[in-house]
Amino acid sequence: MTTRISAGVAAALAASVLASAVSAHHSLTVEFDINRTVTLSGVITEMKWTNPHAWLYVDVKDEKGQVRNWAIEFGSPNALYRRGWRQTDLPPRNTITVTGYPSLDQSLRISATDVKLPDGRTLFAGSPVGGGQ
Repeated sequence: MTTRISAGVAAALAASVLASAVSAHHSLTVEFDINRTVTLSGVITEMKWTNPHAWLYVDVKDEKGQVRNWAIEFGSPNALYRRGWRQTDLPPRNTITVTGYPSLDQSLRISATDVKLPDGRTLFAGSPVGGGQ
């Protein structure tokens, strides 16, 4: 009986982990407006190399001169690495320009398509609209 309970618990745990992993990844079009792009220039406050998406946080001055912290979603850290990104590319306090798709809910979030770095390089940052990493 102990073996059956352990196997049942293990199966339930595996199903729970799989379900949360599947729901954590979303379609780009569910959260972002892929029919238009925005471009932001600002100062990096933080870069998080996390799965399933890396996140960049940038202080951007709005049209009234107020500083707003934007959250910028990227593809996975592994996909960024394959595209030539390195963790040293986005240190805090550097000024960058980011282009991407705005959030559908009008929050201060975009899904990045590319980033122009202080050294002049432009790197592709996001997932293709059709999917994939």
